[in-house]
Amino acid sequence: MSKGRYPLKLPASMKRAAERLAKEDGVSLNQWISVAVAQKVSVVETSAGFFRRRAGTAKAEDLKAFLDRAPDVPPMPGDEVDP
Repeated sequence: MSKGRYPLKLPASMKRAAERLAKEDGVSLNQWISVAVAQKVSVVETSAGFFRRRAGTAKAEDLKAFLDRAPDVPPMPGDEVDP
């Protein structure tokens, strides 16, 4: 496996938390961060693929036509958007 280097700067509190969690897992901080990054990459790539498949051949115009049919009513209490 080819390895790349990246100088990572973390807030001190984040580094302390990561060090604590790595120690609890019995791994080095470097290994713990590598696994955390791998998990995040996996989640993002999996969800991106899911949404591409879910969208299928849908087009923006399809969504606009759907939204045009939505009733024009005020938002429910708590759903208001501040200007």
